[in-house]
Amino acid sequence: MINYSDFRSDTVTRPTEKMRKAMAEAVVGDDVLGDDPTVQKLEELAAETMGKEAALFCPSGTMANSIAVKMWTNILEEVIVEERSHIYNMESTHMTFISGVTPRPVRSERGAMDPKDVIANIRKPNVHTPRTSLICLENTHNNWGGSVVPLDNFKAIRKIADDNGLRVHLDGARIFNASQASGVPVKEYASHVDSLMFCLSKGLSAPAGSMLVANRERIEFGRRLRKALGGGMRQVGVLAAPGIIALTEMVDRLKDDHVRAKKLAREISVLPGIKIDPATVETDILIFGFEHPTITVSAMLEKMKEKGILALAVLGGIRMVTHKDVGDEDVDRAVKVFREILGRS
Repeated sequence: MINYSDFRSDTVTRPTEKMRKAMAEAVVGDDVLGDDPTVQKLEELAAETMGKEAALFCPSGTMANSIAVKMWTNILEEVIVEERSHIYNMESTHMTFISGVTPRPVRSERGAMDPKDVIANIRKPNVHTPRTSLICLENTHNNWGGSVVPLDNFKAIRKIADDNGLRVHLDGARIFNASQASGVPVKEYASHVDSLMFCLSKGLSAPAGSMLVANRERIEFGRRLRKALGGGMRQVGVLAAPGIIALTEMVDRLKDDHVRAKKLAREISVLPGIKIDPATVETDILIFGFEHPTITVSAMLEKMKEKGILALAVLGGIRMVTHKDVGDEDVDRAVKVFREILGRS
């Protein structure tokens, strides 16, 4: 049986032994009735970490983003999104399906939308056009290879929102990666948005769950929305317990993932067929073009899999993500496999 080095995503991380022990010993109650003490502790910790009034524990980041869009918008309105954003491209069109709003995509430079373009896409309602009510940001930016959106861009978007009576939501699935890479505290990013979602189940290694933070009144409405979407969980302290460990013990180690991703990018960037500038790899994700005269992307992935390396195809290339469960030896193994397949040593 092949022992795989799994670079497909940081969602494949496994909980630590301490997390497993915490799950087994968690004090639980019925969270829908509001009496699961471990969930309450996690929500209080998440709110405090982000400098917001309240937090809501959700089964997934997609549900948390769905709740955020719904709680800030009304049907027949419009939401400005970055054109490659996860919330627009990879969350099953929940904006239109659940909230009845239209996404308006705006181009960007590595995830940072030009304030002038944002202003140009704000619309006032009339019989033909919807009212813009929300701007969605993403940090780090998944489809831009884990890029970090600069804090100055947050400040500029915040001012535009305030000037035009709009709200701002941040898909911060990997906000701790952004903070570790930039040195900007997560509270600082959060201070420029009205709501923020972050995942516990990616690099932070919890088995499931995401947090939505905002002011208390919106979170209480969000709790009703979570119930309506089927996200009301019962004795869910067993999942909240590892989330607490994720927030208190797993953040600083994200820097190790960034170092490994940059090393992998440097080592394979010189190989034939691979198109990547290692300088653009800021966090744990590398997305590189692959144009080889005799090997297709699908064939390359199959050859890698045969040698124990798992990765994912993207348009015109390959995506690899470093995380807790791929160490230095896995990166070295991946580099060796690339060299073997592509004929360089």
